[in-house]
Amino acid sequence: MMHYTKTRVAGRFPMIDIQIPVLVPLATGAFLVALTLAIHALAVLATVQLFRREKVSGRAGSSTLMDVSIVFRANGLAFIAHLVEICLWAKLYMICGEFRYFGTAIYHSAVNYSTLGYGDIVMSPSWRLLGPIEAANGALMFGVSTAMIFAVIQGLVQIRYRDL
Repeated sequence: MMHYTKTRVAGRFPMIDIQIPVLVPLATGAFLVALTLAIHALAVLATVQLFRREKVSGRAGSSTLMDVSIVFRANGLAFIAHLVEICLWAKLYMICGEFRYFGTAIYHSAVNYSTLGYGDIVMSPSWRLLGPIEAANGALMFGVSTAMIFAVIQGLVQIRYRDL
């Protein structure tokens, strides 16, 4: 049961005292973070396999166009992983009863996941803690993607300029 108190005014800015549940949203969010880590691990493994295949075939480092293609595909794998993860968060919001329509849920999820944080849609106090958890998750996953793409570029540079 939610307990709301009247708005108190401290100086010029109103302060709202709302009881926000912690344990259930934290456990739910932790489960989804673990799931997104697994999804991103699959994207990293797919990228490693892509790079190995291109290196063994001799295509990696063979031309600028081929190297751009490899980086493009690595970015595509990362982007797909992010989209899947955003959709999972959106589905969770719908399961929790926060949104009725998938379009609204995915918009809210993308805003949180990307840490954009418009704030134009706010969840109920019961599940509000999921927003910051998703934002932290998104920041972490973008970091993993950045490292993955950097590793691909670094590998291509090493192949291309190994004789210098």
